[in-house]
Amino acid sequence: MNEHTPLIILDRDGVINLDSDAYIKSPDEWIAIDSSLKAIARLNQAGYKIGIATNQSGIGRGYFDHATLAMMHKKMEQALAQHGAHIDALEYCPDHPDQATHRRKPAPGMAASLLQQFAADPAQTWFVGDSKSDLDCALNAGCKPALVLTGKGERTQAKLSPDSNIPVFKDLAAFVDWLLEIRQ
Repeated sequence: MNEHTPLIILDRDGVINLDSDAYIKSPDEWIAIDSSLKAIARLNQAGYKIGIATNQSGIGRGYFDHATLAMMHKKMEQALAQHGAHIDALEYCPDHPDQATHRRKPAPGMAASLLQQFAADPAQTWFVGDSKSDLDCALNAGCKPALVLTGKGERTQAKLSPDSNIPVFKDLAAFVDWLLEIRQ
C-alpha cells in the first residue's frame, strides 16, 4: 500500500450537477445529480479525498461573478451534506478561453494543485469528467481519466478514438461502483 492519500478529482458541471450549454449562472440553475451526491458519500466513507477541478469561464465571460459562484458552491456543499458527503478541496478557473492560463483545463494547473494539496500520486488518482478537456487535463497531470456519460459525456464519447482505453461509465455512481469493486 502506498503512503499517498487516495484522491479522486471530479469535474463539477455534468458530473456532480446537471450541465447547460448556456452555463450554470446562479444557485437556482445549479441542480444536483442525486446519484452523484450519494456516490461522493460512498467515496468519503471509503477514505478517498475528493477534489473538484472546474472551469468556470462564465466569470470571464461576465455571466456571473465570484460571489455568485460561491453561492452555487454553498448550495452544492449543503446538498452533499444531506447525503453525509463532502468535498475536501475545490479549484476553479474563471479564465475566458481566449485568455486561458495554466489553470484552465485541459492545462493541468488545477489538477496539479489538488495533487499537491493532498500529496497524492497522480498515477493512482482518477480524474472523472464529462468533456474532452477533463480527460486531457487528467492525462496532462499524469492522472487516470474516466468519462461519465452525464452532461456532455455522450458527445465526448462519440469523439474518442477507439484505442483511447479511457473507461466510460453511465454516471459517477457507476464509476464509484466499479472503483470500490476493483479495490476489494
